[in-house]
Amino acid sequence: MNEALPDLFDCGLTLVFCGTAASDISARQGAYYANPSNAFWSTLHVAGLTARLFAPSEFRELIKLKIGLTDLAKYAVGNDRGLQVSDFNVDELSAKIQRFQPQILAFTSKTAWRVWTGLGASKAVAYGRQGERWGKTRFFVLPSPSGAARAYWDLSPWQELADAYRDLRSS
Repeated sequence: MNEALPDLFDCGLTLVFCGTAASDISARQGAYYANPSNAFWSTLHVAGLTARLFAPSEFRELIKLKIGLTDLAKYAVGNDRGLQVSDFNVDELSAKIQRFQPQILAFTSKTAWRVWTGLGASKAVAYGRQGERWGKTRFFVLPSPSGAARAYWDLSPWQELADAYRDLRSS
Protein backbone atom coordinates (compact mmCIF):
# COMPACT_ATOMS: atom_id res chain seq x y z
CA MET A 1 0.00 0.00 0.00
CA ASN A 2 1.38 3.43 -0.97
CA GLU A 3 1.27 6.60 1.07
CA ALA A 4 -1.28 9.12 -0.18
CA LEU A 5 1.41 11.82 0.05
CA PRO A 6 5.13 11.49 0.76
CA ASP A 7 6.37 12.68 4.14
CA LEU A 8 8.43 15.80 4.38
CA PHE A 9 9.98 14.74 7.68
CA ASP A 10 13.66 14.69 8.59
CA CYS A 11 16.12 15.44 11.39
CA GLY A 12 16.74 19.05 12.32
CA LEU A 13 13.28 20.41 11.54
CA THR A 14 11.97 23.30 13.59
CA LEU A 15 8.31 22.67 12.73
CA VAL A 16 6.29 19.78 11.31
CA PHE A 17 2.62 20.10 10.40
CA CYS A 18 0.51 16.97 10.87
CA GLY A 19 -2.83 16.76 9.11
CA THR A 20 -5.45 14.07 9.47
CA ALA A 21 -5.34 12.64 5.92
CA ALA A 22 -4.81 13.87 2.38
CA SER A 23 -7.90 15.20 0.66
CA ASP A 24 -9.01 13.62 -2.60
CA ILE A 25 -7.70 16.65 -4.51
CA SER A 26 -4.35 16.60 -2.68
CA ALA A 27 -3.88 12.90 -3.39
CA ARG A 28 -4.70 13.36 -7.09
CA GLN A 29 -2.31 16.31 -7.40
CA GLY A 30 0.37 14.72 -5.21
CA ALA A 31 0.62 17.86 -3.08
CA TYR A 32 -0.36 18.77 0.46
CA TYR A 33 -3.36 21.09 1.01
CA ALA A 34 -4.07 21.34 -2.73
CA ASN A 35 -7.81 22.00 -2.52
CA PRO A 36 -8.35 25.63 -3.59
CA SER A 37 -10.74 26.12 -0.63
CA ASN A 38 -8.00 25.12 1.84
CA ALA A 39 -6.35 28.12 3.54
CA PHE A 40 -3.14 26.33 4.59
CA TRP A 41 -0.75 27.98 2.13
CA SER A 42 -2.18 31.48 2.46
CA THR A 43 -2.21 31.12 6.24
CA LEU A 44 1.48 30.18 6.32
CA HIS A 45 2.20 33.42 4.51
CA VAL A 46 -0.25 35.67 6.38
CA ALA A 47 0.87 34.35 9.78
CA GLY A 48 4.50 35.02 8.86
CA LEU A 49 5.76 31.44 8.63
CA THR A 50 6.78 31.99 5.01
CA ALA A 51 8.03 35.17 3.35
CA ARG A 52 5.99 34.44 0.23
CA LEU A 53 2.90 32.51 -0.77
CA PHE A 54 3.80 28.96 -1.80
CA ALA A 55 1.75 26.87 -4.22
CA PRO A 56 0.81 23.36 -3.05
CA SER A 57 3.08 21.87 -5.72
CA GLU A 58 6.04 23.60 -4.02
CA PHE A 59 5.55 21.79 -0.70
CA ARG A 60 9.03 20.23 -0.85
CA GLU A 61 10.53 23.74 -0.71
CA LEU A 62 9.39 24.06 2.92
CA ILE A 63 12.27 21.83 4.01
CA LYS A 64 14.61 24.78 3.30
CA LEU A 65 12.70 26.67 6.00
CA LYS A 66 13.05 23.72 8.41
CA ILE A 67 9.33 22.97 8.02
CA GLY A 68 7.98 19.47 7.39
CA LEU A 69 4.63 17.86 6.54
CA THR A 70 2.93 14.57 7.37
CA ASP A 71 -0.50 13.09 8.01
CA LEU A 72 -1.79 10.80 10.73
CA ALA A 73 -3.58 8.62 8.19
CA LYS A 74 -0.82 8.18 5.59
CA TYR A 75 -2.56 5.51 3.50
CA ALA A 76 -6.09 6.94 3.50
CA VAL A 77 -7.66 9.73 1.47
CA GLY A 78 -10.70 11.85 2.26
CA ASN A 79 -12.24 14.06 4.87
CA ASP A 80 -12.28 13.28 8.60
CA ARG A 81 -15.87 11.98 8.60
CA GLY A 82 -15.02 9.35 6.00
CA LEU A 83 -12.02 7.89 7.84
CA GLN A 84 -12.06 4.69 9.87
CA VAL A 85 -10.18 4.16 13.15
CA SER A 86 -7.99 1.64 11.32
CA ASP A 87 -6.86 4.39 8.89
CA PHE A 88 -4.86 6.14 11.61
CA ASN A 89 -1.36 5.02 12.46
CA VAL A 90 -0.59 6.56 15.84
CA ASP A 91 2.44 4.33 16.37
CA GLU A 92 3.99 5.36 13.06
CA LEU A 93 3.65 9.07 13.87
CA SER A 94 5.01 8.49 17.38
CA ALA A 95 8.04 6.68 15.93
CA LYS A 96 8.69 9.59 13.55
CA ILE A 97 8.54 12.09 16.40
CA GLN A 98 10.87 9.93 18.47
CA ARG A 99 13.30 9.45 15.58
CA PHE A 100 13.40 12.97 14.11
CA GLN A 101 12.53 15.07 17.18
CA PRO A 102 11.16 18.22 15.56
CA GLN A 103 11.09 21.20 17.88
CA ILE A 104 7.37 21.72 17.22
CA LEU A 105 4.72 19.37 15.89
CA ALA A 106 1.56 21.26 14.93
CA PHE A 107 -1.66 19.33 14.34
CA THR A 108 -3.81 21.05 11.74
CA SER A 109 -7.04 19.85 13.34
CA LYS A 110 -8.43 18.89 16.71
CA THR A 111 -9.31 15.52 15.20
CA ALA A 112 -5.68 14.63 14.49
CA TRP A 113 -4.65 15.72 18.00
CA ARG A 114 -7.47 13.74 19.64
CA VAL A 115 -6.63 10.59 17.70
CA TRP A 116 -2.89 10.84 18.40
CA THR A 117 -3.36 11.52 22.12
CA GLY A 118 -6.27 9.11 22.53
CA LEU A 119 -8.62 11.84 23.79
CA GLY A 120 -12.31 11.19 23.37
CA ALA A 121 -14.55 13.52 21.41
CA SER A 122 -16.12 14.83 24.62
CA LYS A 123 -12.79 16.12 25.99
CA ALA A 124 -12.26 19.84 25.49
CA VAL A 125 -9.22 20.78 23.45
CA ALA A 126 -7.99 24.36 23.24
CA TYR A 127 -6.25 25.71 20.18
CA GLY A 128 -2.66 26.84 20.49
CA ARG A 129 0.31 25.52 22.43
CA GLN A 130 -0.40 22.36 24.40
CA GLY A 131 1.12 21.63 27.80
CA GLU A 132 2.56 18.29 26.72
CA ARG A 133 6.15 17.83 25.58
CA TRP A 134 7.82 14.75 24.26
CA GLY A 135 11.57 15.06 24.57
CA LYS A 136 12.38 18.34 22.88
CA THR A 137 9.14 18.33 20.85
CA ARG A 138 6.36 20.67 21.90
CA PHE A 139 2.88 20.56 20.40
CA PHE A 140 0.34 22.95 18.94
CA VAL A 141 -3.26 22.34 17.88
CA LEU A 142 -4.49 24.60 15.11
CA PRO A 143 -7.88 25.31 13.59
CA SER A 144 -8.21 23.28 10.43
CA PRO A 145 -7.48 25.31 7.29
CA SER A 146 -9.97 23.14 5.36
CA GLY A 147 -12.83 24.95 3.68
CA ALA A 148 -15.17 22.45 5.36
CA ALA A 149 -14.07 23.74 8.79
CA ARG A 150 -14.36 27.46 8.00
CA ALA A 151 -16.92 27.98 10.79
CA TYR A 152 -14.16 27.26 13.34
CA TRP A 153 -11.49 29.38 11.68
CA ASP A 154 -9.25 31.54 13.85
CA LEU A 155 -5.90 32.91 12.69
CA SER A 156 -4.57 33.67 16.19
CA PRO A 157 -3.31 30.13 17.05
CA TRP A 158 -1.45 30.11 13.73
CA GLN A 159 0.12 33.46 14.64
CA GLU A 160 1.10 32.09 18.06
CA LEU A 161 2.76 29.17 16.27
CA ALA A 162 4.55 31.54 13.88
CA ASP A 163 5.92 33.49 16.85
CA ALA A 164 7.24 30.30 18.46
CA TYR A 165 8.73 29.17 15.13
CA ARG A 166 10.51 32.48 14.59
CA ASP A 167 11.82 32.47 18.18
CA LEU A 168 13.30 29.00 17.69
CA ARG A 169 14.80 29.88 14.31
CA SER A 170 16.47 33.00 15.69
CA SER A 171 17.97 31.31 18.76
